[in-house]
Amino acid sequence: MKKITILIFTSFLIGLVSCNQMDKKSKSLNIIPKPVKVVQEKGFFTITGKTRIAKPMHGKDGSTAAYLQSVFKSAGVPVPELCEPFEEKNVIRFEYAADEELGWEGYTLEVTRSKIEIKANEPEGLFYGVQTLLQLLPPEVFESQKTERKEWKVPCCKIWDRPRFEWRGMHLDVSRHFFPVEFIKRYIDLIAMHKMNVFHWHLTDDNGWRIEIKKYPLLTEIAGWHVDRENMPWRKVTPPGPGEKATYGGFYSQEEVREIIKYAEERYINIIPEIEMPGHTSEVFAAYPELSCTGKKLYVQPGSYWPNADILCAGKEETFGFIEDVLEEVIALFPSLYIHIGGDEADKTRWLECTLCQQRIRKEKLKDENELQSYFIRRVENFLNSKGKKLIGWDEILEGGLAPDATVMSWRGFKGGIEAAEQGHKVIMCPTSHCYFDYYQANPDFEPEAIGGFTSLKKVYSFEPVPEGLSEENAKFILGAQGNVWTEYIKTPSHAEYMSVPRMTALAEVVWSPADQRDWTDFRKRLNIHFKRFDALKVNYSKGSWKVDIQPVLENGIYKVTLTSEQPDIPIHYTADGTDPSANSPVYKKPLAFSNSVVIKAGLFESGNLMEAFTVKEIVFHNAIGKTGTLKDPPSKNYFASGAASLTDGLKGSENFKDGYWIGFEGTDMDLEIDLNEDLPISSVEASFYQQAGSWIFMPEKVVFQIFDNNHILVAESEIKTTTPLGKNDAIIEKFSAGFENLKARYIRVIAVNIKTCPEWHVGKGSKAWVFADEVIVNGKH
Repeated sequence: MKKITILIFTSFLIGLVSCNQMDKKSKSLNIIPKPVKVVQEKGFFTITGKTRIAKPMHGKDGSTAAYLQSVFKSAGVPVPELCEPFEEKNVIRFEYAADEELGWEGYTLEVTRSKIEIKANEPEGLFYGVQTLLQLLPPEVFESQKTERKEWKVPCCKIWDRPRFEWRGMHLDVSRHFFPVEFIKRYIDLIAMHKMNVFHWHLTDDNGWRIEIKKYPLLTEIAGWHVDRENMPWRKVTPPGPGEKATYGGFYSQEEVREIIKYAEERYINIIPEIEMPGHTSEVFAAYPELSCTGKKLYVQPGSYWPNADILCAGKEETFGFIEDVLEEVIALFPSLYIHIGGDEADKTRWLECTLCQQRIRKEKLKDENELQSYFIRRVENFLNSKGKKLIGWDEILEGGLAPDATVMSWRGFKGGIEAAEQGHKVIMCPTSHCYFDYYQANPDFEPEAIGGFTSLKKVYSFEPVPEGLSEENAKFILGAQGNVWTEYIKTPSHAEYMSVPRMTALAEVVWSPADQRDWTDFRKRLNIHFKRFDALKVNYSKGSWKVDIQPVLENGIYKVTLTSEQPDIPIHYTADGTDPSANSPVYKKPLAFSNSVVIKAGLFESGNLMEAFTVKEIVFHNAIGKTGTLKDPPSKNYFASGAASLTDGLKGSENFKDGYWIGFEGTDMDLEIDLNEDLPISSVEASFYQQAGSWIFMPEKVVFQIFDNNHILVAESEIKTTTPLGKNDAIIEKFSAGFENLKARYIRVIAVNIKTCPEWHVGKGSKAWVFADEVIVNGKH
């Protein structure tokens, strides 16, 4: 029987492959995430009152058939009755069949004029097949109330599909702001709609403890509430006044947690609970101050709390007793194999000052406080392992040595993920550069307030979860990726939806679809149809950025500029004469060629109206524009822009260091050499650098300019020291410039000397300091 089944599936695949040309010519089916193989055929299957849904014959689980029936009933689709699997016509059939290539989450979907057939190895695959089927129907199928539509047609097609990664997740922080059970379920529905399978539930932090622990009732009676400061800026909240009651907060009872877990399980979503430790635990000390190093009773933070100095005492046995008691109840609730314990941003100041913590370091023969954190994490991991669970932590758990079987969630860029994978540990990638959905996604002047940063829809879609340079063998340790939604500035369910969607949609395609099939233009066109599904669901989604992106390109040695945006089919109007663009300005159609310095202004206009604001970019022509530059050390992957090319592309960065034109070096010097390809006159060389001390970015100590002739012999050198005080916290751009007389040369070297670590007075003292650079301008007669 198994051999026959495999032959049937092989025939199915051959049919897909043989129809590839038809697939290219056919109209897109607008499925997100994009399936591995799709063939559209002529005709439709029509759902009528006589259509039936056939349950699987050899079923491990028939719940997906009932799930589809409930969706149809809600939207007013003629509700098919459930029937036995032997019906062959006017039927939607589910089948279990063995196909090793599909894995445990893959499926096939075949639509003919007489039937719809979904096959999979496991229930998960059938469920994902249904999600695809729903996207083949008109968007009104997602309505939560009966629609007026009379006809429900499904285009005939063949689909073979399976996910690229096993971990496809979304995170939600409910500590900073509490969200009701109803919204948690809606969030889970959005995750399921996108064939994602993990909900990372951030349940505890400095601003509130959100899960009932019966052995420690004060965690929800006291630690779950803080004084109401919702009308104040997050970073400027005032402490509680005398006798002021804590009225803002909430928690999930264990019964509610079970209800949510069941709801997620019905949608094949695994909930990963996060209980923060040893840091981000100051709310605990409002209820149980004896667990801290100082024993001081604190109040629950109503806003920003930084640095994270009040952390669990690693020297007290009572601390570990508390942790094990809490985790015992969490484990009893959550069936997940993984428990997330945080481990991030734990300031070690209290441990340095704590007699008991220092005794622990000596007794366990630990090197320092970093190794004490490693001891802490290993001890918690041993407890979890004894209960059949595995530990996940943020990438700081690498500090001091990683617990033997821990999984790392890499958020501070790609470095932690690479390091963990090379040590043979499993990794989930969620770098701030691509996966932090609390960052702005469009022009801040036109957006709800966010924590800062800029992660556009297009940036999310460009994300590659397997870091560059990782060997094929070590790449196997990358389980997948997830989007993170931290809620310092997100107070309502509606705002949470806006920040999550459609960036969640872009990430879903990144973690599901084959990397070589991803295409931004194609995705963006399919997304327009997906927006209609969101409309039917009444999701408060973002339509993305309306910013025009200005980038240089060399075509046959000629310098040109391209204008692009995230919005398909919306005309870009531009000027290059200093005037502001209007709907009457020229429409961009092809790359623009320039031979002199200009200021380009470009904007998107819809119905004659400027959307958001126009982009302004100065192009500075000079001797090195478009020339090849090489860097001794590459910039950070988080602030890479176009690498060395960004320093000679003629485009200067703005006062936003995340605008895509600045490149950043963490803890290292910027050392650039430019080859002008021939001896050219050089009268001056200048380079601009950026400072924002609050973001750990400082001016270089000095900039050294070196000039070499055609034989690479040094002919001139100049050293310029910064004039900007390091303590200035505002965004500052300083131009370093060196003049030269009667000089012709071929090579130019620019060295920006990093201060290496944040100064003693800085909140991040001892942490690596950044140097940010944009354009190196070489002046001289052409």
